[in-house]
This record gives sequence, structure tokens and C-alpha cells, in this order.
Amino acid sequence: MLTEERRGAIVSLLHANGKVRVKDLSKRFNTSDVTIRTDLKELHQRGLAFKSHGGAVLPNLVAGEPTLSEKSREHSSEKAKIAAAAAELIKGGETIILDSGSTTHEIAKRIKGRKDLTVITNGANIALELAGNRNIQIILLGGVLRHGSLSVIGHFAEEMLAQLTADKLFIAADGITLEYGISTPRFEESRVNQAMVAIAREKYLVADSSKFGTSSLSRIVSLWEMDGVITDEGLPAEYQAEIQTRGLSLVLV
Repeated sequence: MLTEERRGAIVSLLHANGKVRVKDLSKRFNTSDVTIRTDLKELHQRGLAFKSHGGAVLPNLVAGEPTLSEKSREHSSEKAKIAAAAAELIKGGETIILDSGSTTHEIAKRIKGRKDLTVITNGANIALELAGNRNIQIILLGGVLRHGSLSVIGHFAEEMLAQLTADKLFIAADGITLEYGISTPRFEESRVNQAMVAIAREKYLVADSSKFGTSSLSRIVSLWEMDGVITDEGLPAEYQAEIQTRGLSLVLV
């Protein structure tokens, strides 16, 4: 198992159990206590775990997660511009995926008058936004509805996605770093997001610049699995340089 895979698995165990012990992890992953302590130190530095004597506990990140309505009021002008740029990439006849979130909801607002589109989403708010247009086929994923975010999560959503394919994915995020990648506060949501990434031919990250340089609880994928990034002009220079060096398209609005 690669180092990042093991660390991701540790975060998953933390989410499931609330705490982990060094001895248990070293046996589970067939590695030394020193290696596990190094993993926990790194996760602690990322804000994904709090080291404690003999192990680590789950940080209190999820409890303070804002609701969708609260998120929609944050950086609203930047999100509107990002959504407009994303909408320009959507062509008639395409099947697109809109991840749940306030920025992707803005994209939905800008395409709801289009014709000949299929939209796959796990956002109940996005489905409702598009529901008045009979020229758009909406595939709303099934599963458990999260009341605060109006997103659908769970293995039913993951299984549905496995039976589908899409031309483009537009995915939002709560945290983005060069090392850890794209992340979200909820482990279950990250699983659905990973399934979306797996079936999309082109993948675009849509996030305002405040999300860059922070990590959330559960990793979705590496930033480098994206084909393009659409964000605002506040994106730090180091991110701009690395994204362009890696060959991703970069749109600053």
C-alpha cells in the first residue's frame, strides 16, 4: 500500500470510529509503529487528525460545516463569475455531472434555459433548479439526503454512477492543496465524488480562491486528476504556476 493510500485509510477509520491507536494501525497495515506515528503526525499537520497519547482522535471539523444557504452567501460574486465561465464549456447534446454545492448551483442557474442536455447530480437543489425545463433530462442520484447541504450520499448513489458515463464533470470542494488534493468534510460525500470522477471524460474543478491552501477531512482525489480549474483572480501565484506547469487548463475570472 502506498503512503497516501494508507493515510487515507487511517482518515477513514478515524471517521468511522472517532479514534485510532498506533498499535492497532501497525498491525492492520503490517508496518512499524514509527511509520504510523509519522502518518499521524502528517495528518495532524494537515488538520485531519489530532494526535493523542498512543494514537489520534477525530478533529471536530464536521460539526461546524456551514449549510448550503450559508455557503451561497460567501464569495457570491466570485462564484457567479466562475459559474458563468463553466457554463460556456457546456455544449448541446452533452451529458454533464454537477456535484452538489453552491458554485455548481450557480452553474445550474445559467444552463436551465438550454436544450438537449442531460444532467447527472447528487444535489436536490440543482435538480429542482433545472426541473422546469423539459429539454433537460435530469438524473438525480438516489441515496441518503443530507439536510444541510441538500446533497445525496451513500452506496446507492455510488452504484448508480457506476452504470453511467458523462462528457464533463464540474466538481466543487471545501479544501484544495497541491499535496493533499481536493477534499470535503464528509467521507460519504467524498466517495460519491470519487465515483463521479471515475466516469467523466473531462473533469473541471470549480472553486473560489479561498478554498485553496486548506484541507478538509476527507480526500476526494488529487488536484492533478482534473483537466481544468476555474477560479477567481485571488488564486495564489504558486498554485497558478503549478497548475499551468502540470498542463491543466486554468481559467481566472
